Amino acid sequence: MIRLNQKKCGVRIVAITFVLFSTYTAHAAVMQSANYRMESDSVNMGGGRAGSASYSLESTAGEVGSGVSSSTSYTLSAGYQQTLVDYLSLTAASNVVMSPSLGGVTGGTANGSTVVTVTTDSAAGYQLTLQATSSPAMKSGAQAIADYTPTGADPDFAFSVGANAGEFGFSPEGTDIAQRYKDNGSLCNTGSTDTSLSCWDALTTSARTIASRTSGNHPNGIVTTLRFRTGLSANSGIVNGDYYATTTLTAVSL
Repeated sequence: MIRLNQKKCGVRIVAITFVLFSTYTAHAAVMQSANYRMESDSVNMGGGRAGSASYSLESTAGEVGSGVSSSTSYTLSAGYQQTLVDYLSLTAASNVVMSPSLGGVTGGTANGSTVVTVTTDSAAGYQLTLQATSSPAMKSGAQAIADYTPTGADPDFAFSVGANAGEFGFSPEGTDIAQRYKDNGSLCNTGSTDTSLSCWDALTTSARTIASRTSGNHPNGIVTTLRFRTGLSANSGIVNGDYYATTTLTAVSL
């Protein structure tokens, strides 16, 4: 659909979820102190870790009543080996329609956002990445809006587009955002603040880490907000049309 003197921008989100263990509502107790954490223990008659150049094997012998059992509301993983599997969940992000429509002559700024929640019981935490399926990410048929270009190696604290240009970028917000997107109130990749609508970056076809943590967060998880922005300067020369970007979110446990 062609819109005269307007640009309608959207972002299709493809959420990839790796579920390594069935959802449960009860969690085994963990022994810990100020310096150590014991995720699981085992009293048995044999087993242990064995390895070769290509394989490793960890086994136990002598456990009674081990295995997975479940009901409508609960899943029980009994036994030492059963507890070694991590749980990881990534909620599906909604597609984004950016607003308002922009005029190629007058220019302007269009914004949109979506949220994702990552939940894991891995003691080492998780990593969340974002990548585009094309470069540039925002396209309308053969036409494209350039990916955002930060002025330096780090994201720009403020979104800025040069004369006669149009660019599309993103910014993550949340408790677990990567250091690259934290700021000190004026600069990104420094300090520990998460200033809203700041630290704008370019989408790339390579996976870029946008959030991570080094501990579990089950059962509540942590929300990360993804903000997208398209900016057109006056007389940008961008051809009229409906523009779309397709991105992929991937969460992995560490």
